[in-house]
Amino acid sequence: MIWRCERKAPARHGGRGQEAGFTLIEVIVVLAVLAFAMALIVGYKPPWSSGLGLRGTAAELASSLRLARSEAILQNRPVLFELDLSGRRFRIGNGTVRQLPRQLSIELLTVSGERRDFATGDIRFNPDGSSTGGRISLADGRQKMAVGVDWLSGRVSVADVQ
Repeated sequence: MIWRCERKAPARHGGRGQEAGFTLIEVIVVLAVLAFAMALIVGYKPPWSSGLGLRGTAAELASSLRLARSEAILQNRPVLFELDLSGRRFRIGNGTVRQLPRQLSIELLTVSGERRDFATGDIRFNPDGSSTGGRISLADGRQKMAVGVDWLSGRVSVADVQ
C-alpha cells in the first residue's frame, strides 16, 4: 500500500482532473536528505588555526582582564582574575569559568602573594584601577604572545614575544 498526499488538479478543457502529489516514501527521502545536510552544517567545526587561535585567546584574556578592572572600579571593591594553568581555565571574581584551548602552553607571572601554588594564581584589581600586575604568556610552538597588566595603572596590553 502506497500512501499518497494528493490534490486534484483543475480540469482543463472539460477533461477529467489529474492527480498530483508525493508518495510517503518520497517525502521521507527528502526529509532524510535535509536532516543529513543539517547534521553536516551544525556539526562543522573549522580546523584550529594556530595563529588565529593564539591571537584570539590573547585578545579574550586581555578583554577579560579589562572587564575585571572595570568591575573593581565600578563596584568599589577588589576583583580577582583567577587563572588555573593545569585546568586551562579562568574566571573573573565569582563569574562563570571560561575554558582556554588545549593547543596552547600557558604561563603566569605574578607577585608571590597572588600565587596559590605552581598551577594557580590571581591578578587582583583594586577599586582605584591599580593591580598586583602580572603577565600571562601564551605559545603555540611557533609563536608566543604576552598579555601584560601594569601594576600601577592596571592597564592591559597584548604583545608578540620574540
